[in-house]
Amino acid sequence: MMTSSPRDPTELEPSYALQDTLGIRMTEWSRDFARVEAEFTDLLKNRQGLLHGGIHALLLDTAMGYAGCYTGIAGQQQNALTLSMTVNFVGQLRGKRLIATGRRTGGGRKVYFAEAEVRDDTGGLLANATGVFRYRSGPLVDGRP
Repeated sequence: MMTSSPRDPTELEPSYALQDTLGIRMTEWSRDFARVEAEFTDLLKNRQGLLHGGIHALLLDTAMGYAGCYTGIAGQQQNALTLSMTVNFVGQLRGKRLIATGRRTGGGRKVYFAEAEVRDDTGGLLANATGVFRYRSGPLVDGRP
């Protein structure tokens, strides 16, 4: 179930250098849900001029990672490591913006499961993924971030 974040997600978690370099920004973040977006620029192209497959994977991993690490408290960061991720490339980019949404689907105190998809701004599905993540030490609230 998706719920809106009570505050601007960047107020809760500042971007990091890789996100800044690639133009990725978090646009929504709440318990068990995250959305990250990026404009399709030359920086994200492979040598054929197409969206690089690694960008799909990066956006999917980022959305799933954030989906499991929401604390809702500015300055209280929960981190996780990706243990396993399966990516399916299913469509070609037609639009100009990439939108990845991730959802935490289950798990417990140490490990969680997530799924994500990347669509473009025309609604076309580009890729989807499932992942397994392990929480790193840090704040947990009621056994969960």
